[in-house]
Amino acid sequence: MLGYAFAFLIVAVIAGILGFGVIAGTAALIAKALFVLFLVLCVVACFGGKRA
Repeated sequence: MLGYAFAFLIVAVIAGILGFGVIAGTAALIAKALFVLFLVLCVVACFGGKRA
């Protein structure tokens, strides 16, 4: 997940350089959606993982 964080950091920097318009809004929307997705997957992995 750290790789995704760096990828979205680069996307955010590029969006900032190009102007905080449609590109930045779209990148923010994708980042929010992926944050929620990974948060849900993390919770599922923590509570639904294999039990020894």
